[in-house]
Amino acid sequence: MSDIEQTGIFRIARAGDDEVPEAPREPLDLGPRVRELRKARGWTLEQAAGQAGLARSTLSKIENGQMSPTYEALKKLAGGLSISVPQLFTPSRGRKASSRMAVTTAEDGQPLATATYEHRLLAGALTAKRMLPYTARIRARSLEEFGGWVRHDGEELLYVLTGIVRLHTEFHEPVDLRRGDSVYYDATMGHNVVSLSPEDATILWVTSLGEG
Repeated sequence: MSDIEQTGIFRIARAGDDEVPEAPREPLDLGPRVRELRKARGWTLEQAAGQAGLARSTLSKIENGQMSPTYEALKKLAGGLSISVPQLFTPSRGRKASSRMAVTTAEDGQPLATATYEHRLLAGALTAKRMLPYTARIRARSLEEFGGWVRHDGEELLYVLTGIVRLHTEFHEPVDLRRGDSVYYDATMGHNVVSLSPEDATILWVTSLGEG
């Protein structure tokens, strides 16, 4: 990522008060929690029981509060769900469904040009986002054009749309990426991207913004 954070786009993405509030947490009931975890994976009772190595009737009784499972059964159940035993007793965050959505057409997007990159912010109409998505045309051809490493909070996904780019980082050897290639990295690590192709390469960047 470039010096985009200095332009205030991060502040724009975080600004606003339309974040969906969390519902208050209630005392956990193991049965509904297990059912919630199972349905979140799209599993039937038979499928979940098979994953956990339990009888279908046993799992049904657990979900309906008709039996208190042993610790061994809890370990099997957690293993089948690919979570830890404590997570069986951790309530979900209970966030209510939200209608938030933003469409950015090919002609839209908030532009921002720098000496090294030409950015186009996506989903700019949404505030309090947890991710900052944008495309970038990579103008830079050498590290010397940056004047130092770029680093910022969060994590970042880079996906190459056209051309060839080289990702330089302070802890790894340079990586050349072509159309369809991607890389995910910790953005606190110094990083810069340059074009290797004759034409300016274009990429999709998605940066995490935390809780806002």
